[in-house]
Amino acid sequence: MTTGDAALTQLRRGALEHCVLALLQSGERYGYDLVTELSEAGLLASEGTLYPLLSRLRRDELVSTSWQESPSGPPRRYYALTDAGRASLDTFRHAWTQFAGSVDQLLQKGTP
Repeated sequence: MTTGDAALTQLRRGALEHCVLALLQSGERYGYDLVTELSEAGLLASEGTLYPLLSRLRRDELVSTSWQESPSGPPRRYYALTDAGRASLDTFRHAWTQFAGSVDQLLQKGTP
């Protein structure tokens, strides 16, 4: 793994939790829907990464879950953002904006 790959992996890990919360802002989602969207965005390397994260978010009361019947197959677990999850996402958005601005500023200093 190159230094660039390692840096990207660390950035993904740090942001993934809040990307999940952001996807849940518009309403509850089925776990596989989250996997698909995060994978398409290049933020998720494997499905096995997401489900432990969702369990932790549930344990931390940032998301709630419900079981719903599926039109095809067994019932599915859906995830929804809680008030605490919404507050965590708002805090992250503010911090991210400041952080990204600072990093961008520093990176631009080295550009001719």
